[in-house]
Amino acid sequence: MPHKITLTGSATGPLREYDRYVAFDMREKGSPSAPKGLKKSTFISYTVFVAKKAFNKTGLTKKSIMHEKILIQGEPTLDIPIDECPGEVGVICFQITVLPNKKDNESNDKKEAKQEASAAQQEVAATKQEEKPAPTSQPAVNEEKKTEKVQTEVKETPVQEKKVEPQKKQITNQPKGTQDLLSFDEIIVPEEFLKTRPNPQKTQKVIDFVKRTGRLDEPLTIEKGSNILKDGYRRYIVAKTVKMDKVPVMYEYQKS
Repeated sequence: MPHKITLTGSATGPLREYDRYVAFDMREKGSPSAPKGLKKSTFISYTVFVAKKAFNKTGLTKKSIMHEKILIQGEPTLDIPIDECPGEVGVICFQITVLPNKKDNESNDKKEAKQEASAAQQEVAATKQEEKPAPTSQPAVNEEKKTEKVQTEVKETPVQEKKVEPQKKQITNQPKGTQDLLSFDEIIVPEEFLKTRPNPQKTQKVIDFVKRTGRLDEPLTIEKGSNILKDGYRRYIVAKTVKMDKVPVMYEYQKS
């Protein structure tokens, strides 16, 4: 089975045009934490070769390719002349995708946060108006004490509810079936998954979904305790591509 390569980042060198294809250089850093006893991996330079037809569909230009973040899926090659392949590894590109801009996602998140904050303020203002007692002429001392107790109880209740609401929103914002949020780096991917290549078109659909909603469409299935990935390798690739810190998971328990 041919070896597959997935790269993310921006071009580090100018776009070079040939007869039927274009080429550019990329650089990618290895894993930030190596296994115990081994040295950390270093940067590797790649030269990517893309068919002109596929490259033109992305809308990239000689200038924008230096700034846009892209996803490359392909295979290594040793048949390219050394003067056309200055990188340490040559990559024949089968799929090239322009990834969403992180700044756009952050601005959308800020807008949503402001809307939620304003809605919460309106709710608090409405409850305060309802809690105001009706004016009375010469109220009795006992009635004043009772009114004060009722007001303090009513005022304490919205505060407690406000503390619980953000937790509910975090849970409901995840896909159906989510049991927990796990750090991406804690998930262990079996060798049989690493040897496969998810369908690029289906992978792009999931990337577009994450861009619209800010979350995955389904949780990953992992083994309880060992954190070994059991199902959802495509969503794992998407989470890695968009650099998600935490991913929704559902557990599969070990058979006794």
